[in-house]
This record gives sequence, C-alpha cells and structure tokens, in this order.
Amino acid sequence: MMNSTNLTWHSAAISKHDRRVQNVHGSCTLWFTGLSGSGKSTIANAVSSELYKHGISEYVLDGDNVRHGLNKDLGFTEKDRTENIRRIGEVAKLFVDSGKVVTTAFISPFQSDRNQVRALFEPEEFIEVFIDCPLEECERRDPKQLYEKARKGEIRDFTGIDSPYEKPAAPELTIRSDQTTVQEAVNQVLDYLRKKSIL
Repeated sequence: MMNSTNLTWHSAAISKHDRRVQNVHGSCTLWFTGLSGSGKSTIANAVSSELYKHGISEYVLDGDNVRHGLNKDLGFTEKDRTENIRRIGEVAKLFVDSGKVVTTAFISPFQSDRNQVRALFEPEEFIEVFIDCPLEECERRDPKQLYEKARKGEIRDFTGIDSPYEKPAAPELTIRSDQTTVQEAVNQVLDYLRKKSIL
C-alpha cells in the first residue's frame, strides 16, 4: 500500500523491449525457492556464472546478502518474511525491466508471498525454480549450522523446524538437489531458458 497519493508514474525513454533488443536476449526472474541448505544459492550463482560466460546480462539477489543492506531492518516473523519477499519482488522486477536475467535465492516459504511476486511480472517473466531437497539432507548438510541452532532453541521461527515451508504448487522447474549435480541443475535451467527463447 502506498503512503502517499502525490506520486506520478514517469514513463522511461528506453523501454524493456529496447534493452532486450540491445542485449540480444530476453530478461526474466529465476526465483529459486527451497529449504535452507537445499542448494539454492549455490545453483543460482552457478547459473549466473554460466550466463555471464555466454555474455548474458545477469545479476544474483541472495537472501543473506540482501538482509545485510536493503532488508536489514527486517526480522524473521511471518510479517517480516512477507515484507522481505515483497521488496525483493519489486527489486527483481526492476532488474527484469533493465533487460537482465536475475537469479534470486530466497527460502520464500509461503506460497501466497511467491504468488504475490509472480503477479508483478508479465507472463513467462517469473520462473519459479523449486530446489527440492529432503529436510533430513538439508539438516545433514547444515552449511551454516542453522538447523543445529534451531534444534537447540537458539533460533526461533526457523523454516522446516518451527515454521512451515509450503512447497510450490506449480513451479516452472523442480530440481532434486540431493539427486542432481550442480552442473546438471545449471543445464536444466539453461535448457528451460532456451526453450522459452529467453536465451
């Protein structure tokens, strides 16, 4: 909800279409969602690196990194998680408008929040990539020792332990990261982008 009515939208001189033509590729948001430890950030960064190698204009928005700056005022309550995802959705939309392929890596546990972000984009600009990994495997990996802390009660409202994760109802891509190498996951994403004529 906007707090002021004294605002006017200004149309840009250079359009999203213009930027896509100049880049010679499309733009979209690859929204990686999944439990902590599922491999979202690893795969998102690997995809971004591969795109960069091929001259594709790209950028990565990572959950932890964004919380160091733009969203450092937010905690992990359900309300704050929703606001975190709302802000990221708006930033991702700006990147898509700038002609980039933006990869985002956020747990984004609630379907309603992901749907709200999807609604910001034109058809096929929002690509939900579910990094599906069993909780047991995520706990085994536990790269940041967060599950261990959550089990000890040192972290509250931790997704998968005392806060729910709602699996995507109809993601564009599902990647079983416990059964797939990082390179295989990258290939799946790039194949999808080619199929949709974004690359």
